[in-house]
Amino acid sequence: MIPHRLSAHAKKTHQLHLLAHVKKGHKQQLHGIIFYEERNFQGRSYECMSDCSDMSSYLSRCQSCRVESGCFMVYERPNYMGMQFFLRRGEYHDMQRMMSMGMMFDTIRSCRMIPYHRGQFRMRIYERENFGGQMNELMDDCDNIMERYRMSDCMSCNVMDGHWLMYEQPHFRGRMMYLRPGEYRSFRDMGMSGTRFMSMRRITDMC
Repeated sequence: MIPHRLSAHAKKTHQLHLLAHVKKGHKQQLHGIIFYEERNFQGRSYECMSDCSDMSSYLSRCQSCRVESGCFMVYERPNYMGMQFFLRRGEYHDMQRMMSMGMMFDTIRSCRMIPYHRGQFRMRIYERENFGGQMNELMDDCDNIMERYRMSDCMSCNVMDGHWLMYEQPHFRGRMMYLRPGEYRSFRDMGMSGTRFMSMRRITDMC
């Protein structure tokens, strides 16, 4: 097939994204991921080096991808909503088969680049929405909030430092959600209704 070509506007947008990753005085390694419409890196492709809120204008579906550098979060719906999956550097020949392990969704509609964080990690988790109920502060991974804190649920949180992954089951299993610094008053508003988060892990990969 003819390789997918970006419009002049899309190319300019990508150039601006690239410039955003170059800090004054020194350059950072750029992150990159290539999505393909078919399995085994076949069909039309789309290369992304930053966040993309809606991939439908570039690809009709995504069945495989290759992470050249960096770490990315991919989502089943536009605007970083719905089911999520964490990708580090490597080749993913069949996304549907890989995601079928309790996290099956048809295709990828948006993706978010995860910057590498240097420094401490700190997050406060709350038992109820809007920072209600029991509160505990984390600075490292927690594989089971019930065993460590006697918390039966986590429904809101405040990420002060670092980037984190939340998991619905203990020991970092099941559906996941990516969180960067900010306040999260209700996980339901993020398209994760009905999901309980029972373990949390810092994203320390340099990828």
